[in-house]
Amino acid sequence: MYNDTKMINHPLSNIISQTKLLEKLADQYGTPTYVYSKSRLEHNISELVKAISISFANYQIYYAVKANSNINIIRILKNKFNDLGCDCSSPGELFAAEKANVSMSNCVYTGNYESIEDLKTAFNAGAEINLDDLNSLNRLKTIGVPEYVSFRLNPGKGHGQFKGIITGGKDSKFGIPKEKIVEAYKAAKSFGVKRFGLQCHAGSSTLDAETFSDIAEQILKSAREVEDSLGRKLEKISIGSGFGIPYRDEEKPLNLQKLFKNINLVFKGYYGDDNKNWPTLCIEPGRILVADTGFILTRVTGTKSSYKQFIGLDAGMETLMRPALYGAFHRVQKIGENDGETLKYDITGRICENTDRISKDHNMPTINEEELCAIMDSGAYGYSMSHNFNTRPRPAEVLIDEEKLVLIRERESIEDIFRGCNV
Repeated sequence: MYNDTKMINHPLSNIISQTKLLEKLADQYGTPTYVYSKSRLEHNISELVKAISISFANYQIYYAVKANSNINIIRILKNKFNDLGCDCSSPGELFAAEKANVSMSNCVYTGNYESIEDLKTAFNAGAEINLDDLNSLNRLKTIGVPEYVSFRLNPGKGHGQFKGIITGGKDSKFGIPKEKIVEAYKAAKSFGVKRFGLQCHAGSSTLDAETFSDIAEQILKSAREVEDSLGRKLEKISIGSGFGIPYRDEEKPLNLQKLFKNINLVFKGYYGDDNKNWPTLCIEPGRILVADTGFILTRVTGTKSSYKQFIGLDAGMETLMRPALYGAFHRVQKIGENDGETLKYDITGRICENTDRISKDHNMPTINEEELCAIMDSGAYGYSMSHNFNTRPRPAEVLIDEEKLVLIRERESIEDIFRGCNV
């Protein structure tokens, strides 16, 4: 149960407190609407660059486009950090990166069970290709042999806030087991690949800096085995990301400077003190850059007293899938007056599934139909995982640039959903 009715030190608290601005936004663009803060986006990428640059001379940041593929969001990050690359896992994500003016040579394509058509798109675009399996290499060589290739390592263990976002270990569908990773590189070398990197992404939404030190140790152990087999040094080593954010008031932010300092020590143990000669450290952050920059502005469509107390919103699991999919928690804040009596509610949407719950046993101030709420920390894996179940159109997306409201994606219409049906 979530007991607090007011957020403590949330980066968007100032925006959430601006009732008139949010009422204006709702009137102008409707609800539900994804809302993002430009200043928070710029802050997050700046802090990440600062933290990694203290400990590493050679690094590359690949923004994980799957977290939020809005071209305007990517462009803001790119404008703040010109060397930004993108981690893409579909042709659509490559398209978004290119439209955001990210060079394809600064993009890595990380697929899994990808089709030949997917690989062809990435190859022809000039993106670096990170292969999930030796069979992926076999499919790729029917198209062409790139000069540079990396493989995704499954280190035999993973991490994550929920079972569904643990992407390493024996139950993971991703990557090549550490026991077979050398075989993959030998095969790639025999096919004519000249340059190599190594990638690993073991899980998501982790707040413990020590976890990443442990994963880095596993990665570098495999990296040295690969280097010994190839007779050459890897050019890049990616630790993925999985950098979490606090979804609850009581959680503490991930200490990025400590995280990279610890990983620096791991690299020293394998490559010596001169970090200019180390392989380039690559990271693929998504959540930590965009999650706390966004919220869903939604309107109460109904309240109900049954065996439980319910608040019904115009944003349900079709708008924000994470709670139904993972049991993920998101703070929900009433817009406007938050004082007075509170009740314990299940907060739900309009979808005809009993799993359509944004939050369970959530203490909220008494709230009435037509009042506004904000579902916090929805900037990552929010709109990008939204869908059309019950034939509900997807929402609009709006950027707050200081107090200026900028529409960065129009609301989908019912007609849009049926556009390809030729009726």
